[in-house]
Amino acid sequence: MEGANYSRVSEFVLLGLTDSPELQAFFFVVFSIFYVMTILGNCLILVTVISTPQLHSPMYFLLSNLSFIDMCLSSFATPKMIMDFFTHHKTISFEGCISQIFFLHLFTGTEIVLLISMSFDRYIAICKPLQYSNFMSQHVCLCLVVVSWTVGFLHTVSQLAFTLYLPFCGPNVVDSFFCDLPLVIQLACIDIYVVGLFMISTSGMIALVSFLLLLTSYIIVLVTIKKHSSSGSSKALSTCTAHFIVVFMFFGPCIFIYVWPFTNFLVDKILSVFYTIFTPFLNPLIYTLRNQEVKAAMRKMSNQYISFRKTEQFPRYTVQ
Repeated sequence: MEGANYSRVSEFVLLGLTDSPELQAFFFVVFSIFYVMTILGNCLILVTVISTPQLHSPMYFLLSNLSFIDMCLSSFATPKMIMDFFTHHKTISFEGCISQIFFLHLFTGTEIVLLISMSFDRYIAICKPLQYSNFMSQHVCLCLVVVSWTVGFLHTVSQLAFTLYLPFCGPNVVDSFFCDLPLVIQLACIDIYVVGLFMISTSGMIALVSFLLLLTSYIIVLVTIKKHSSSGSSKALSTCTAHFIVVFMFFGPCIFIYVWPFTNFLVDKILSVFYTIFTPFLNPLIYTLRNQEVKAAMRKMSNQYISFRKTEQFPRYTVQ
């Protein structure tokens, strides 16, 4: 950088998922439906947990926080991607690009720690049930959520502290539908391969270690259930398998993209869809809406709402 006079680019060009008009129209419909259902599903879970006293427990407190994070994760880039399907020249300002990187790492870092907290909650509930109330108090749950957001914030700040000081003078084309760190820092006007590789690979290694921790916890829970209850092992296996599939869909792309950055594989773009769109959509279906207590609470809320609407439409008049 010595003796150079760099002028920073004011915007980046996003290539999106495809340049085919037919596919863009198809993706517009599909991802619009996914996004609306993701927001509505997670909002429904939040409202149900908050308004139902029976669900004011550590597990549902953590699940409601997961729903909130999923709404945030699905909203940092998806609405712009949907609008860009009908835009010929897809651009994003430099500040908007940095904001996308910030929120991506904030929400994914927070969700990683929260998923580990949820697995810890299930481990204590199943493997040490007599000590559950001591381990998972309201104060502990609140601390776990605060730690999740703190770790996510510190992680994203550590990534941006390096990126913000890089000179971007062109080219400015990002081969994705949002700004991702491995793609953006390659556009810097200086050679940052070694330092950039180390920083981004660190994120990938964090995701890999967290994934292995979650995998270990699921195995321990399944072994414990099988030892104590043969009748409940099939249901637990089904539940843990469903949870693991969603966890793999979230962690798998993160590990692949960040452990081996600067590869520019076409599959990277496809994998990005999984942890930014599909996982926030599937989390409420797998973690919460399959739960009998949650479904019972939703039915009760629905019946109360219907009764309230009937009372409004056909009020009872008392004869004086």
